[in-house]
This record gives sequence, C-alpha cells and structure tokens, in this order.
Amino acid sequence: MPGPKLDPVESDAVLPKAVDVVIIGGGIAGTCAALELVDRGLKVAICEKGEIGAEQSSRNWGWVRLTHRDPREMPLMVEAVRMWEGLNERVEAETGYRQSGVTYTCASDDVLEEEKEWADLLQSYQIPARMITREEALAEYEGMDLPIKGALHNPKDGRAEPQKAAPAVARAVQARGGSVHQNTAVRMIDVKDGRVTGVITEHGRIACSQVLLAGGIWSRLMLDNMGIYLPQLRTKNTVLRTSPMEGGPEGTIKFREFAMRRRMDGGYTIASSANSRYEITPDSFRLFGAFLPALKNEWRGLRFGFGSAFVDGLKTKRKWSANDVTPFEETRIMDPQPETAFIDKVFAQVSARWPKMKGMKIEQRWAGIIDVLPDVIPVISGTEGVKNGVKGLFVSTGFSGHGFGLGPGAGRLVADLMTGHPPIVDPTPFRLHRFSDGSKIAPMSGITRR
Repeated sequence: MPGPKLDPVESDAVLPKAVDVVIIGGGIAGTCAALELVDRGLKVAICEKGEIGAEQSSRNWGWVRLTHRDPREMPLMVEAVRMWEGLNERVEAETGYRQSGVTYTCASDDVLEEEKEWADLLQSYQIPARMITREEALAEYEGMDLPIKGALHNPKDGRAEPQKAAPAVARAVQARGGSVHQNTAVRMIDVKDGRVTGVITEHGRIACSQVLLAGGIWSRLMLDNMGIYLPQLRTKNTVLRTSPMEGGPEGTIKFREFAMRRRMDGGYTIASSANSRYEITPDSFRLFGAFLPALKNEWRGLRFGFGSAFVDGLKTKRKWSANDVTPFEETRIMDPQPETAFIDKVFAQVSARWPKMKGMKIEQRWAGIIDVLPDVIPVISGTEGVKNGVKGLFVSTGFSGHGFGLGPGAGRLVADLMTGHPPIVDPTPFRLHRFSDGSKIAPMSGITRR
C-alpha cells in the first residue's frame, strides 16, 4: 500500500559540481538543517535517495509536543516549539502547525500522580500545563466515554502536517538558492587525509567541505561502511486517517488504547498508544548488549516478532564501493505493510468510546519505520574524534520517534555546530562520542516514560 500523499517538490535539474554542504536525507531533520545553513549564506545541496519527506517524516503522528520528553531533549524541544510558531511565515508556506493543545488522560491513580509530576516539570519551564478533571478533559469530545480520573493538558503542545512540513521547508531552501536532488542516492562520502572533500552520488560527484548525514534508518549503514559505529535499530508503527468530520474537535487526545489528532483536511490521524512492533533483524543480535538497558524500561510492552525484516537484513549489503549499486538505491522509499488488523482494532476501540466516530470511514492506513538509539535520544554531532571519524562529517539521526517535533530545533543545533556559532542548547547529550567514551547509556526512567 502506498504511503501518505506528499506535497510535491520539484528536483533541481542540474547536479552542482561544488557546494559548501551536502545534506544526505530529505526528511524534516535534513531540510530544517538546510534551511538554517542557507540562511547563513552557505551553498547547500540536499541529496535524497527517494522523495523529500517520503519515509518517517511523512508517516509519523504529526505531534509537536513538549510533554513526555526526555529531560535531555527538553531544552531543545522548547526552542523547536518557538521555531514552529514562526515556521509558516519563515517558509511562506503551510506546514499545518497549530498550537491546539494535547490532553493526556489518566485511567488510574498511579498515572494521575505520574502526570502531576510532568505538570510540575513543564511548569518549571514556564509552560502552562495543568491537571484537569475528567469532565474538562472530555468537554471537547461530546459523547466520548473514557474510564479516566483526570488528565494532564498542555496548551503549548500542538500538531503539524507531516505530508506538508518537510516539502514546504525544502521548497524554501530552493527559493533561497539551495538545491534539492531527489532519486539521488549518495553512495560514498569522499574523504582525503581524514577530511570531507565531497560526496559521490549515483549521478556524479559533488565537491564540498562538509556533509550532514540525516538519513534516518539508513544512517547506520552509511556510517558502518565508513567504519564509524552507530548503534541504531528500527521499529514499525502503523497509523490510519479517517474521512473528514465536520465541526470535529480541534484538540489532540491520548488514552491508554489510542491517540488521535485533528488533521487539516478535517479527518483524524489515529494510532495505538501501545508500543510499536519490533521485528527481529540481524542487527538485533549485533547490538543486543548496547540495547539491553533500554529493554528494561523504554521497550517494555514492545511487540516482538520475526518477519521479512530479518531476511531483508541478511540480504542487505554492508560494504560497497563508489561504483556499486547501494542499499539506498535498492530501496528508494521504505514503505512497509501496515498492520491492518491491529490498527482496525484500534479504530474499533475509538468508535466504541466515541460514537461520533462510528460514521467515519478509514481513508488510508500506512506504516513507517522509526530509527531508535539505545538511550532513546538522537545523535546531533560531529564525527571528528570518534574511531574513523572524519573532519567535516556531521550526523543528525536516531530521533527514536521524537524527531518530527524536534526537527526545526535539531536543524538549528547542527547548523550551529557546523558553522561554529554558539549552540542554541548544550549539545553534550547528543554527541556521537557517548557510545564510545564510557558514558552510561540508558533511557531516563520515571516520568520520562513515554
């Protein structure tokens, strides 16, 4: 089944011979970084193996949330929200961003107490989140019957449209003089004397002094081919969208069984609140030790299974040269099969809880693959100093399901690092070195549980 329909981006016809920066990957992280860099006067080319935003950047829930963030991400997310607030005006296009608020319902006293801690944390950042009653939580959802004791409501949380955001930013990059090259896989990063000198794409070479790898689930393969270690795995999530509901509630709500948010087209994006499906791959065994701490907390309740992902992993090339067809060309767009029976059950649960949904149709189902790191926070970092690291090579990846909302902030942070500007937030938690410098690697526990 084809994935979500994206707003179009027209590729530039000519591959440049030389630029300042090549960005590998045209998702939200790559396009936002490109926007920051071109606005600082750099000549930038985005090379995307498929289409702009066609993988997880267009397949996520569309939430832009401050709530339930790892404390290490929180300062960056605060900055990201400030940037989202002005992004439509900046790119002169519609990203779908609306600060519509999110309500996190509490079905038990334990969850209620946990969310109260979250309210306190958010308020310490001057974010006006507060605990509300059951009646307040459901007031917008006429006829919805949830067995809850209250909720945490954050009016600063919002939503945007994943099928619009990355394309809108990419077109703004082009309007500022940058170039976008779709169906243009980067095969190799050209390195001389430990320094980036260019990239070799399937259509030719581009000289450059800096490269940003923002390749999502493909980042580990690219780095592994260079001998650089990135412990990255993948999980699958399935989502559906409904037909439009006239006059439906604008807010976003999360219950223990489901999560749903209003779309610009008047329908709703619905997903399960339960953890994603994890299909065992060869990397699951290679990286078992690195991910063991995460299994105890962040991955509890994950639905494990064997499937085609294991066979695909065995077949995937792990080493190649500039003259070889790479895995990036063999899979232009990762478009996994949605778990139809599973997501239809979620829709049935929503309909049972909210009779207004019973007249709605399921317009589309899709699945996306999420890139995950052991401590469930991203790498936004240079590679110089790690084993086989390269001067001028930077990485922005491993967002672990949090990347859509973080995108503008991550773009600014990595642009700061690449241009020598004072970083917008402390980049230390996001350094690639943390996986090799003896740091304790684990998700934060307690109220940081998503």
